Amino acid sequence: MRFCSLGSGSAGNAWVVEARCCASASRVLVDCGFSLREFDARLARAGLASEDIDAIFVTHEHGDHIGAALGLSRRRRIPLWMSRGTWRALGETARPDDLLHFARDGEAISVGALELRPFTVPHDALEPLQLSCSDGAHRLGILTDAGSSTAHMMAHLAGCDAIALECNHDRELLARSRYPASLKARIGGALGHLSNDTAAQILAECRHAGLRHVVAAHLSAENNTPELAADALAAACGGAESDVVVATALGGTPWLALG
Repeated sequence: MRFCSLGSGSAGNAWVVEARCCASASRVLVDCGFSLREFDARLARAGLASEDIDAIFVTHEHGDHIGAALGLSRRRRIPLWMSRGTWRALGETARPDDLLHFARDGEAISVGALELRPFTVPHDALEPLQLSCSDGAHRLGILTDAGSSTAHMMAHLAGCDAIALECNHDRELLARSRYPASLKARIGGALGHLSNDTAAQILAECRHAGLRHVVAAHLSAENNTPELAADALAAACGGAESDVVVATALGGTPWLALG
């Protein structure tokens, strides 16, 4: 099993998760917050083409996550999962068809050798979901949009072999930024985005000897730096031998293997 980010930030987010069984591979695209042309270019840099994607999972309706997901699904006839709330939020742009499937909190989704397990999160969308992905031997947790930590989230992240974790902002940089007070309150609120400090607290609770990869994701270009995010997560690892990587807006991450 392996995974990579195609890019992570306010301009767009996408992850590819792959599991192999015998000679075949199963691949899920988590979010597609780019234009179709940009997505194809980023996917090609990862050594894949859109016909290699077996399913799309959309976490919520915000533009940096939904992007070209609907068009990609229709163009390539790729099954698409999202919550019913996300579908309602998208309105007429997400007309029901045979490719659309509704994801529900805690209900497993099987895509070839992969099992996806969605879970609800506190974020300012209609019914946002994040998820874990497993090939039966290894598990990846993806948590890239949430304003605060909940016991429900922690239960789904516990025991993961890799975690992609939102580190949206540094609290001090956000406080000093030129953003209006209302936007600062939204970003830093319980339904906004995770700070480096909160992400580190989540990681400290989730860390275990088998945690192999930790990815800092969804960094703000204005209110964070890769160094601040990486340092916060590395400190939270508490000496565990976990590889800390920052997913960038332009380059994402290289492929990260779990086994």
